Amino acid sequence: MRVLITNNTLADRAGTELYVRDLAIGLAKRGHTPFAYSTRLGGVADELRAHGVAVMDDLEKFPGLPDLIHGHHHLDTMTALMKFTGVPAIYVCHGSEPWEEMPPVFPRIRRYIAVDHPCRERILNQSIPGERIRVILNFVDLDRFKPRESLPPRPRRALIFSNRMCEPAQVDPIRAACQRAGIQLDVAGRNAGNVSEKAEHLLGRYDIVFAKARAALEAMAVGAAVITCDVAGVGPMVTMRNVQSLRPLKFGIKCLRNPITATVIAHELASYDPEDAAQVTNFIRSDAGCDRVFEQLIDVYQGVISEYQNASNPGVAADNAALAGYLRQLADQFHSLESDRSELKMLQHSRSWRLFSKYTAIRHSLMLPAFGRSASSAPTRKPARPDSAIAPEEP
Repeated sequence: MRVLITNNTLADRAGTELYVRDLAIGLAKRGHTPFAYSTRLGGVADELRAHGVAVMDDLEKFPGLPDLIHGHHHLDTMTALMKFTGVPAIYVCHGSEPWEEMPPVFPRIRRYIAVDHPCRERILNQSIPGERIRVILNFVDLDRFKPRESLPPRPRRALIFSNRMCEPAQVDPIRAACQRAGIQLDVAGRNAGNVSEKAEHLLGRYDIVFAKARAALEAMAVGAAVITCDVAGVGPMVTMRNVQSLRPLKFGIKCLRNPITATVIAHELASYDPEDAAQVTNFIRSDAGCDRVFEQLIDVYQGVISEYQNASNPGVAADNAALAGYLRQLADQFHSLESDRSELKMLQHSRSWRLFSKYTAIRHSLMLPAFGRSASSAPTRKPARPDSAIAPEEP
């Protein structure tokens, strides 16, 4: 099969970009011909090309026609659908909140894939019938992320593995709790200034990893104890008691229900249990391997192509009607954004905004001695760099 995979960017090493990379390489190994399209290319595009996958930022360069469009992100998916009329598609929703993940309603999108249960709810909210939706949970490349040696009885090293976390208000409470527990803390990810292609080598050096989504999944696969955490907040340490309920949430933002405070972090650190963490790793390695997901997607591809070929399809008129509805939805959203922008501009010029800004600055300066200066002699704005690494990011 010739499969065109779309994504809004193939530059940074983040969630959907790495999903595209791993999927395209996996399809090629199974004898299929993947192509990757994005309007923003970079490091991930270079990785794909190094593995023999054709990458383009202009669909005019596409050789012939694909058999199927595997769509991520609605603008890029709709671009491919309008370029290749008569080609069926699937759409994969990776996020329950980001604007770019909005599932487009279009007749040639025959199946919608949700990578977790919140994404399924988002698809359903677009009035898409449940029988056209399938949940295929996220995966990890088990050949790359190999198990580490057994965890020590007491944790010695911890890692914040996030593209977004680096500000003192996010890092200092975690650093304070770790220091009190005798744990060295490092930070890796884009905003911390660490970029590498070898996260699989980095994660095995740490006993505890603070991460969410794909980053959390990879850390569990190598054998670390994982506390779900990112800028939105902190969730529980993943244990055998909760792993089967957290997995359908992608270990993502819906898990992060508590604020990042030293007290909350200390409570989760107290749940460290090396034997339980080993059982979590065994569960993840048995349930989340990429090979199973690739075979499931190939099965969906083949079913969609066969269904489309054998069905009585409504044709160009139905495509145009759906396109009109899609553009109307975009227009409504853009009008809302313009309104919000105008209101924000007015608010920023108000006296209340200036007072709030002063209050925030004073509060931040008072918090620093409590968390940062007393917790660690390390500079708070330049977290320790364990290695050049960048964490996969959830949309």
